[in-house]
Amino acid sequence: MRTHGRRAMHRRASGFSLLEVMLVMLLIAAMSVLAAAMVTGGFAGMRVRAEAKEIAAQLRYTRAQAISTGQSQRFLIDPAARTWLAPNNRKGQVGKAFGINFFGAREVQPTRGVGAIQFFSDGASTGGRVQLTAKGAAWNIDVAWLTGEVKLTRGAAAP
Repeated sequence: MRTHGRRAMHRRASGFSLLEVMLVMLLIAAMSVLAAAMVTGGFAGMRVRAEAKEIAAQLRYTRAQAISTGQSQRFLIDPAARTWLAPNNRKGQVGKAFGINFFGAREVQPTRGVGAIQFFSDGASTGGRVQLTAKGAAWNIDVAWLTGEVKLTRGAAAP
């Protein structure tokens, strides 16, 4: 009888408890988050990418509005005021932690220092680039002049 009791105790003692498995999973998740942060330029890099994705989405929206309405539409960005404006009164602000650079055609700028990208009814545009930077991480939102295609790419910060 004693041998049977020992075997039962031995069977219960082998393996891992639910708590141990959960702790290991938590450690793996934490290490994954830290590794991803290091690869993407840290948490500032992740935040600047999210901001760049929002601006890219608004540029795509502006292009879609030009095509669907058959009328030219403009996306405006004011680096000094840290604001952007898309059709149908869509607007937003860029966080103070980020640097903003705009490169585009001067002919469509409404005022000095305010960048503009104009989209035409056929989907083409005046082209341009909005660059967001934070602590060495940079994301470029490029708009092709011929097709109006909006691309988001990781880039090097402008000097």
